[in-house]
Amino acid sequence: MRPVSSWGRLSAAPHDVVELTNRDSIARDIVGRGPGIAHGMGRSYGDSCLNPDGVLWTTTGLDRFIGFDQQTGRLTCESGVLLRDIQRLSIPRGWMLPVVPGTQLVTVGGAIANDVHGKNHHQTGTFGDHVLGLRLVRTDGEIVDCGPDLRSDWFAATVGGIGLTGLIAEAELQLRRTVGPWLEAETVAYSGLDEFFRLSDTSHPEWEHTVSWIDCTSTGELRGLFMRAKPAAGIDRPLPADRRIAMPLTPPFSLVNRLTLRPLNSFYYGLGKWRTGRQIVPYQPFLYPLDGILDWNRMYGPLGFFQYQCVVPERDAVREMLDAISRSGEGSVLAVLKTFGGQRPSGLLSFPMPGVTLALDFRNHARTAFLFERLDAIVSAAGGRLYLAKDARMKRPMFEAAYPRLAEFAAFRDPGMSSAMSRRLMGS
Repeated sequence: MRPVSSWGRLSAAPHDVVELTNRDSIARDIVGRGPGIAHGMGRSYGDSCLNPDGVLWTTTGLDRFIGFDQQTGRLTCESGVLLRDIQRLSIPRGWMLPVVPGTQLVTVGGAIANDVHGKNHHQTGTFGDHVLGLRLVRTDGEIVDCGPDLRSDWFAATVGGIGLTGLIAEAELQLRRTVGPWLEAETVAYSGLDEFFRLSDTSHPEWEHTVSWIDCTSTGELRGLFMRAKPAAGIDRPLPADRRIAMPLTPPFSLVNRLTLRPLNSFYYGLGKWRTGRQIVPYQPFLYPLDGILDWNRMYGPLGFFQYQCVVPERDAVREMLDAISRSGEGSVLAVLKTFGGQRPSGLLSFPMPGVTLALDFRNHARTAFLFERLDAIVSAAGGRLYLAKDARMKRPMFEAAYPRLAEFAAFRDPGMSSAMSRRLMGS
């Protein structure tokens, strides 16, 4: 038994950790050992990858490439391979992952189980839209091979299924052609939510990647930095060496608090405004900006933090949420706003839907709970939902209302798979 936390660092309960290293013996390793849940890099913010006082099957040892066809861009790998390592393998060969989340330090299995999305959802959908097939190992020893055209019901349940249909052993992915590792990027400082929506609407389809940072402490008109990028061809220079700084220790209190919140937001906005305009940048700092700060989650202190990420179909709901956050006196330094496309995702429990997604980090504090209740009410009234990969405290009625295909999903549950999240939201 050893303590394990997710990225939010809200708890460090003991787990019986079983390390998986051989995909041919997964069935032998998990049959009769549960109930348990797969655990990759632990980059989920809440409790979907935790099983306190129970079994965790860690998959980072399943890190082998199985095959790569450089003519078609089809890649087969074990579920513990990191997205970072796929990019390092494929980009020099003219291919890259079509969809990546805000960090490349996640496993393929985790990306599938959470059906992650990126800054280009309006063009390329979710990660699951580019999975050609996967192998699932159930805790009774059954092997399920599935994909969009093979046992598609199993595939739909597993993509976005937060690890509850079995353990993903391997996957086949369809990569896409790339002109290289460089992006033409532009940052635009703006004022007002209407201006954000105008920039978002007019940036598509020319700009593949779009996202906005917002200053949720700004008084009067909302201010923000709209960032967009597209592949840059003909750049013949080597990528710069990785430069990372580190949060060396956990401070005794959150560095993000009522005293520091406004100055930190003002500093970030001022820095971004100074850097407005177009430039050629490597793909990593644009797509994964926080990967340049090791252990940045420590800045919230020993109590950890919540990330609140929702999607709502109504633009007015975004305005209402931002007003509620401003009135609460709480807020976030890492506040992100972006729009989703209209694609229907592959998974029964996938998060994206047509509309606007807002993501904010909040310190773990008593006052935050009252704000979350208000935000939940706004999201529910608008017909929106919370992202399971980020959630640590949603109540079961809200979950059941927001994910209408839950009953379909239940038929594919592996009774030997259980997590803190599944018990909180599904009862087992």
